[in-house]
Amino acid sequence: MTALIEAQGLTKDYGDKRAVDGLTFTVQPGVVTGFLGPNGSGKSTTMRLILGLDGATAGDVTVNGKHYRDHAAPLHEVGALLEARSVHTGRSAFNHLLALAQTHGIPRRRVDELIDLVGLSEVAKKRAGQFSLGHGPTARDRSRVARGSAKSVMLDEPVNGLDPEGIHWIRHLLKNLASEGRTVFVSSHLMSEMALTADHLIVVGRGRLIADTTTQEFLQQASGNVVIVRSPQAEELRGHVMGPDVTVVALEPGLLEVQGLTAQQIGETAARHGVVLHELTPQQASLEEAFMDLTRDDVEFKTAAA
Repeated sequence: MTALIEAQGLTKDYGDKRAVDGLTFTVQPGVVTGFLGPNGSGKSTTMRLILGLDGATAGDVTVNGKHYRDHAAPLHEVGALLEARSVHTGRSAFNHLLALAQTHGIPRRRVDELIDLVGLSEVAKKRAGQFSLGHGPTARDRSRVARGSAKSVMLDEPVNGLDPEGIHWIRHLLKNLASEGRTVFVSSHLMSEMALTADHLIVVGRGRLIADTTTQEFLQQASGNVVIVRSPQAEELRGHVMGPDVTVVALEPGLLEVQGLTAQQIGETAARHGVVLHELTPQQASLEEAFMDLTRDDVEFKTAAA
């Protein structure tokens, strides 16, 4: 069976507060899916519902065709990290993994493989509470992501507290897991990292689905077909590209900002009319800019500047 995470009308109320509001989405295997939303948007609650840590008020969610609780060996289905402080500080990294392995039918040799894989051999027998600031998140995140042979991996803010090397390691591990055909579902507030890691995005705000699209389509939609054009014949080009849905702004002599046409369309128009081009640069919004623009009305706590 293809590994999927599927939510249908997923809803969760806490008293009179609706944390998750009718979410329907599918997390596909073979790609890294980023899960984005402002604080208080329901991301962590959704992940808890997927793992059965909270019960849904309405709707349903399954992992690889079943409720998570109904899998005979859940860690063979999903490797998850939702709570940053979930490692017992008096237990070593080795014993933490060994306990997980022994309770989920994972061979002892896999523990040794994971210790080597995540680069913790030198501190594997050291208590987690004695780890340095960098080793703590590294031990937690790397081992949790890599353990077992789970068909799906689900992580809530996995790069928090990691140094650049650790972030780079997590990024490439997630991409490698996706390339093996696994389902990878990861939330993060670090937009620059999501832009490098995620192939697909699910964006929520106030518990509702806002976007479910590829990262590239998300950025293109936010960028709005804006192209910077530099030409010694800028004024002549302006006359050729103007139209009912096209806006042209002269930024300086010989430099135009064209909105409403693609770079390809502008280039072809210039070629037809023999206009020389020195620059033709599509402007793409950053993921942070696109996210802020899309979720502006869904931020629960706004600063004065917002």
